[in-house]
Amino acid sequence: MIEVSDVLVNEEIIKEQFVCNLNRCKGACCVEGDSGAPLDQHELTILKEIYPEVKPFMTAKGIETIESTGTHVVDEDGDLTTPCVDGNKECAYVTWENGITKCAIEIAYQKGLIHWKKPISCHLYPIRITKYPEFDVLNYDRWHICHDACSYGRELKVPVYSFLKEPLIRKYGEEWYKELEEAAKSPHI
Repeated sequence: MIEVSDVLVNEEIIKEQFVCNLNRCKGACCVEGDSGAPLDQHELTILKEIYPEVKPFMTAKGIETIESTGTHVVDEDGDLTTPCVDGNKECAYVTWENGITKCAIEIAYQKGLIHWKKPISCHLYPIRITKYPEFDVLNYDRWHICHDACSYGRELKVPVYSFLKEPLIRKYGEEWYKELEEAAKSPHI
């Protein structure tokens, strides 16, 4: 682990390489798993506020799920997450384009209808944040469905943290990211 301000960063985030390859995985991270995307407490209000603008881009099953469960749920581990269609299928906010998953929230964002791109946990994936009262810990989440992203990242020689520059800046700020870049240059990593 390396310390960047008040955040501990697993060295794999610097050493490993990753670039999403949606043509290969088809966005499987949005449809597989035991629960929806993790949410921060402050994101719950945002989801409620933006739902009317996001709804037109959602599937009928996604809308039905949100209308019956709400814009977020508490999963069986007690964590706040996005709801899933039929309880454990795709995220309720998922839609498809040419067989590849798309996020209805992100579509609304790209069209300028809302000013929030998507939950930070989605934007940061494959980085997962563990929160402690005094600091965050960033870990690299390895999942078999991302095998093609790892291969593609190695081919392009793009470290995880570089691929995720935009969401890392969104979460921790420009100065924090510059500090991470400097730490990544250390010969001890």
